[in-house]
Amino acid sequence: MNTLYDTESVSTMETHLSLPDATHALARIASLDWHAVSNDLNESGNALLKEVLTPGECEALASLYPNDEHFRSRVVMARHGFGRGEYKYFRYPLPNLLHELRTALYERLAPIANQWNHSLEIDTRYPDTHADFIQRCHKAGQLRPTPLLLQYGPGDYNCLHQDLYGEHVFPIQVAFLLSEPERDFTGGEFVLTEQRPRMQSRPEVVPLHQGDAVAFAVHHRPVQGTRGFYRVNMRHGVSRLRSGRRFTFGIIFHDAK
Repeated sequence: MNTLYDTESVSTMETHLSLPDATHALARIASLDWHAVSNDLNESGNALLKEVLTPGECEALASLYPNDEHFRSRVVMARHGFGRGEYKYFRYPLPNLLHELRTALYERLAPIANQWNHSLEIDTRYPDTHADFIQRCHKAGQLRPTPLLLQYGPGDYNCLHQDLYGEHVFPIQVAFLLSEPERDFTGGEFVLTEQRPRMQSRPEVVPLHQGDAVAFAVHHRPVQGTRGFYRVNMRHGVSRLRSGRRFTFGIIFHDAK
């Protein structure tokens, strides 16, 4: 049995971390207007998912950051030219709340991802379940988990980038803001840029509050033109923090080489 989906292993880690049960968060995900989410992703490459997590769930997730035993690696952005700040990738098995969020969101987003590939005449299709997609990643040697927790302090920022990691890329990812703007930090806006052919880049700031998430294109998305669909390149980042501390939880659905 793949240990990633060994429920006993996930449950044991969950107890140790004292994270909230996933039931209520999954109910909030199910209650979102997914037709509107699909329209927003198709129209602008991002969609705001409001109040998916409670303040208590956000604080519990952010409180994991100091304990390295729950993570496979730590990245200090300045060492790699990624910006300033740091982040940690979770190790498998994921805590149950994270595992369930990743599974439920994938199942909602996979039909949108498949429609994007159809529009762009890309042959790849994504299976209905995240477990099946992860098996595809693992068979290609993409074995390392990619969900991550990011921490920013005063002066920190995240350069515009794309989270690819290997051959198999799910084209949408999700980021949760775990801190509250103006109370916990100032600055630190989530920024997207869109590069259309023969045009200058278009920036967009997505306004987030604690517990909100944003679903957005990983690297490209289809846009309807006069001669059919064409590919638009997307990047994302975080503007400079003016004060305080900002935590973010990111869900990337493909694993890494």
